[in-house]
Amino acid sequence: MSFTVLIPARLASSRLPNKPLADIGGVPMVVRVAQRIQSGKGAVASARIVVAADSPEIILACEAHGIEAVLTRPDHPSGSDRLAEACTLLGLRDHEIVVNVQGDEPLIDPALVDAVADLLGRHAHASMSTAAHAINNVAEFVNPNVVKVVLDASQMALYFSRAPISWWRDGFAQGITTLPEPRPLRHIGIYGYRVGFLRLFPQLPQAPIEVTEALEQLRAMWHGHRIAVHVTEHAPGPGVDTPEDLARVRKLLGA
Repeated sequence: MSFTVLIPARLASSRLPNKPLADIGGVPMVVRVAQRIQSGKGAVASARIVVAADSPEIILACEAHGIEAVLTRPDHPSGSDRLAEACTLLGLRDHEIVVNVQGDEPLIDPALVDAVADLLGRHAHASMSTAAHAINNVAEFVNPNVVKVVLDASQMALYFSRAPISWWRDGFAQGITTLPEPRPLRHIGIYGYRVGFLRLFPQLPQAPIEVTEALEQLRAMWHGHRIAVHVTEHAPGPGVDTPEDLARVRKLLGA
């Protein structure tokens, strides 16, 4: 199955200015992400990988390392808007599949990208796909910055939340000192889309639950679209949001 990997990248970042161009062993971070995906096996090895940039600086950095990139508008309100424009610039057709990999994930597992694309290809009734893994500690379960997801019997998302879900009946009486069984799932922020839906998504009105939870994927579910979820045994490598994150990733990569 063929698919396209889109990596949105914008220079503006409050916590780490010019983040896509942050140096990791002599290579800009967004290029590192693309190279990491290129190193994979299976269908991902032949996937088209494109950086959707908001500035000529990112385009030039990608071109210098042989990475395809397209220049999108700098004023997009969300990453999905940027991806939709990129699909149009690339001439992708509505039935094709794209996988959105964030440009600050230089440790992304290529096999995860492959799995998310494959899952959407096998579920014709789903508009999107994503990934999750089992939570192993209480601190993550109660952390509102860790998004949780609950699935149905066919591995479709029932709900995403910043709250600790699923919640067992006597949880309040016990206090949150243990995890419920089966283990709750942590959402991983990687998405597969059908191109036709990706073009539609930015036009959909915001959902009340989306506003409450500050989770954009709930807009898709509120409007009746299904999201297939690949459950992996492995937690993803750390992303980069702050200078401290960047230092940690440099150390992990020996850069």
